[in-house]
Amino acid sequence: MTGEFEHRHGFPPGTNQVRLADHDDQAAAHTLAQLTTAPADLLTLYKSVGDVSWEDVGNGYFLDPAGDVLLWLQEHGVVDVGTDQEACGLGIGSNGGGLIYVAGPEGAVYRTRTASLDNPEFDKVADDLRQFLELLERVLTGFSAGGDAGCL
Repeated sequence: MTGEFEHRHGFPPGTNQVRLADHDDQAAAHTLAQLTTAPADLLTLYKSVGDVSWEDVGNGYFLDPAGDVLLWLQEHGVVDVGTDQEACGLGIGSNGGGLIYVAGPEGAVYRTRTASLDNPEFDKVADDLRQFLELLERVLTGFSAGGDAGCL
C-alpha cells in the first residue's frame, strides 16, 4: 500500500500498521474486563492486537489500544448508544474525519454521525467486532487496489 504512496500523493506515508499487543496492552485489557461489560470479542482482540493505525487509508482509520479506551472511560464514562440495553458502549476508535466508533453492550459496533459525543446520533455499522474488522479489511483492500477507501 505504501510503496507508491509518496509518488502518488507527493508526501511520505504516515503510520499504517496493526501493532501487536504488548504486556501493558494486555494488562489494560484485563482491567477493562474487570471494570466493564465489554464485549468478549473486543477483550479477545486486545489480548493480541495493541492498536490499528491506518493514517493514509482514506481519511484514516484507528482502533484505539485498550489503555486509551480505559482513559476515555475514566474521563467521559460509558457511551449511550441508544439501545434498549444498559448504556455501556465503549469508544474504541475513530476515522480521520472525527467520527467515533463505539462497541455497544451487545457487541455491535456503531459510528457517530458527527465528530462529537454531545447528544450523539449513531449508525450501526456492524453486528459484531468480527464484521467490523471484515469491513475494515475491505476498506484497506479497496484502497490498496485503486486508492478508493470507500466509507465506513
